[in-house]
This record gives sequence, C-alpha cells and structure tokens, in this order.
Amino acid sequence: MSVSTSTALSGVTRAEYCVIACAEAWRDNGEVLASPMGLIPSVGARLARHTFSPDLLLTDGEAMLVGPDGTPEGWLPYRQHLALVTGGRRHVMMGASQIDRFGNQNISCVGDWERPTRQLLGVRGAPVNTLNNPVSYWVPKHSKRVFVERVDMIGGVGYDSAAAAGPTATRFHRIPRVVSNLGVFDFATPDHSMRLASLHPGVTVEEVFAATGFELAVADEVPYTRDPSAAELASIREVIDPRGLRDREVRG
Repeated sequence: MSVSTSTALSGVTRAEYCVIACAEAWRDNGEVLASPMGLIPSVGARLARHTFSPDLLLTDGEAMLVGPDGTPEGWLPYRQHLALVTGGRRHVMMGASQIDRFGNQNISCVGDWERPTRQLLGVRGAPVNTLNNPVSYWVPKHSKRVFVERVDMIGGVGYDSAAAAGPTATRFHRIPRVVSNLGVFDFATPDHSMRLASLHPGVTVEEVFAATGFELAVADEVPYTRDPSAAELASIREVIDPRGLRDREVRG
C-alpha cells in the first residue's frame, strides 16, 4: 500500500478539499435534485452546479429552486419534491451519527432502542431516501464514535441490509460515497464493504485507521483528493461562500 505523491496546493484549506470531495458526488448526475444536508455539502452542490454539473437542481431547503449563489430560480412545491424522491431523481447527501462498514447509517438513537443513552433525530426520510435515490454521506468529524462496527439502529439502509431485504430493496439502492474531514470512502469492493478511496492532503492512512472502528478496505495505492482549480477556488471563495463559513465546520 502506498500514497500518491501529490501535495496540497498552497493556501487551500482542509474545508475546501472537503467541498471538492462533496461536489464530486454530483458529477455526471444530470438533471436531478441535489439535496445536501450540512454547510460543506451545500457549498459542494453549488460548486458542482456552477462548474461541471450545470443541469443539477438546487433548492433552498423549503420551497424554492435556487442558483449557485442562492438566487431564487423557480418554485418547488412539496408534492413535486416528493415525486422526485419516489421517482429516484434526487441525490441526497445526508449526515450520519453512526455509519458502519456496509453503509448502514444511524441518526435515530445511540444505545439500545428500548432505552437509548442518547435520543437523536429519528430515522426521518432515510429509509425511503436510500431505497429510491443514490445517497451519499458527510461526516465533519471522523472518529470511532461515528465509524462503528455496527450501528445501533438502521435509518439509512446499507448494502448488506438491502441485500437481505431482497430485489425490491436493491433495485435502486446505491451509496456513491462517504466524505469526512479525513478522506473519501466508497463501496467499490466485492462485498460492498467500505473502502478508503482518497485521503485529503495532510492526512495519513494510519490516521484514518486509528479513527475508524472497523477494518477498511484499501487499494494498493491511495490517491489524494484532487486539487481544486483556480476557477473553482474563486467560485467557492467569492461567489458561494464569501464569508468563509466552511472553515468553521472543518478546521485545517
């Protein structure tokens, strides 16, 4: 196992590499609704729309379709939003309080379901999301508390759970990537277990292993997350997030 020799561009923050990694989740998605949950995924979705995925639909999270700078472009009534969800024309990037090696996600509770040690959001729309649309995940603080051997409760359906449920669950199920503040992960393995796909510059494989509660699959050579172009940096810093809020979510 080795790491490619690319190094970070001078002045590019860890948060900006996370933005690039999130944006890449929507590359070549076509005309689908991007539903990012969290600041950096939102910046990433807008960057993708502003650059290499111009057909993406963005929403303000309530009722309006918006452009990369947040300017309203149209109306998205809730019934139409649900039609996009159930018809598979959406790619959501959700958060995860826990996620395991097969991509099962938990945002409901920590501990035993009958008497949890911590109550969280509840499963929300995670089961429908994962069975009808591609779903990626964003974790701003990679740790063994999040990347666990088994989630305490399944909200977002992972590859093993979908397979156990049968063809109706696997037909549209897909988890393109997981992005954390340390790297990018996918499920491009024979058994669909999580694989380290790239490291953000400045991060080591050993650091990722130490922060993960299960054994990750690793390619023979692990690349670094790609550098942003000068135009992409300008878009992030001047158009999409001029206040630099991204650096509050992920500090370099």
